[in-house]
Amino acid sequence: LETWLVVDVSASLDLGSVNCTKRELAVAAAAALVHLTSGGGNRHGAILVTGDQVVRVPARSGRAHAQNLLKTIATTTRATPGVRGDLKAGLEALRRPMRRRGLAVVISDFLGPIDWERSLRAIGGHHELLAVEVLDPRDLELPAIGEVTLADAESGEIREVTVTEQVRRDFGAAARAHQQSVHRTIRSCGGPVLSLRTDRDWITDTVKFVAQRRRGLAAGVG
Repeated sequence: LETWLVVDVSASLDLGSVNCTKRELAVAAAAALVHLTSGGGNRHGAILVTGDQVVRVPARSGRAHAQNLLKTIATTTRATPGVRGDLKAGLEALRRPMRRRGLAVVISDFLGPIDWERSLRAIGGHHELLAVEVLDPRDLELPAIGEVTLADAESGEIREVTVTEQVRRDFGAAARAHQQSVHRTIRSCGGPVLSLRTDRDWITDTVKFVAQRRRGLAAGVG
């Protein structure tokens, strides 16, 4: 088996309001997937996208390579200020050149425009596909904190906002609608979604996901 990880390491993954940052959660998810797919000469490669660069780790086998791959994911620096993430560039880097059939895992918070559907669909037509969504509670809801200064981690834009109950409702509705659209898009491309959050036990959620997939496959459900 050849497993490729496309990992979004853009600035938005530095957010972490509870137990860890989304970036740390992405590294943990990558480590778990490498562990689950290791052995038997299986190979792992990675494509890391920051927004202003694409870092490639060639697919190889062995424990030393796996450790180096995870270290590269953990230490790749964020983009320069004012540069937005570019998940589509990472997917295109996996799509071309064409690689041997295997498992393609996309790890991201999937925030921002869904301009990557065509690339993901092409990958899903060639590889088994899995999307890992890493989110923080603040991606989905705002606390009742009144006046607050918000900064966009990728564009650098700063805005003063009064968080009223109406603002909280509007933000929550927009966040849920975007997440549902992301999930629909990924599933239409042929892949399931593993959702991990910084305020939950990611190990428990991963184990539940794997168990559900195994039961679904045993029952003949894709």
